[in-house]
Amino acid sequence: QVQLVESGGGLVQAGGSLRLSCQASGRTISTGAMGWFRRSPGKEREFVAAISRLGDSTNYAESVKGRFTISRDNAKNTVYLQMNSLKPEDTAVYYCAASGKSYSGSDGSEYNFWGQGTQVTVSS
Repeated sequence: QVQLVESGGGLVQAGGSLRLSCQASGRTISTGAMGWFRRSPGKEREFVAAISRLGDSTNYAESVKGRFTISRDNAKNTVYLQMNSLKPEDTAVYYCAASGKSYSGSDGSEYNFWGQGTQVTVSS
């Protein structure tokens, strides 16, 4: 079992930045890929970014490419999402997820464990 706890969300003005963290416990995250997803009110959950088990591969949703960066520190059992140039449409609850595969992408069904989420609100 893996417990995932997100932090770093909050209220920010458009154009600002936030850094989300996802701290894992119960099992090392170095066994699999990690991902970030988000859900806005009234919308389906959507993929944001993913990083491979060793951090050698990343992929991003088109909507965040060039603005968000996913990274991981396996020694600290933590995954990060640096979010720059935030837009009001980035407002959502952001969820961290852990996969048992070395490489995982945008398919949420590949992820076995999920955090409770952290709210990000971007004002215009």
